[in-house]
Amino acid sequence: QVQLVESGGGLVQTGGSLRVSCVASGRTFNAYPMGWFRRAPGKEREIVAAINWSGTNTYYVDSVKGRFTISRDNAKNTLYLQMNNLSPADTAVYYCARIIGGTAPNYDIDSWGQGTQVTVSS
Repeated sequence: QVQLVESGGGLVQTGGSLRVSCVASGRTFNAYPMGWFRRAPGKEREIVAAINWSGTNTYYVDSVKGRFTISRDNAKNTLYLQMNNLSPADTAVYYCARIIGGTAPNYDIDSWGQGTQVTVSS
């Protein structure tokens, strides 16, 4: 397993932008695909986006396509999620996770961050 620490959440108005980050411990960050998940109030946790180890292949859930961008900087052990044109439906706790198997959207995860709250006001 790996320690994952998210940051960058906060309160933003509808139509605004936010970038959340996730820093991983250890030396194996660049060996694994990574993903962002979210859990909205009263809902199950869902996959938002995923990225392969090199950053050349990505996956997005339909509801965020064209608005969110996942990226990674392997030299900094950091995963990012740029979120644009946010709406109240995007309000959730956002988690980064290390993917060890499976295929989109049903990934196998071995490590989770603690989560960062994103709140979009109307």
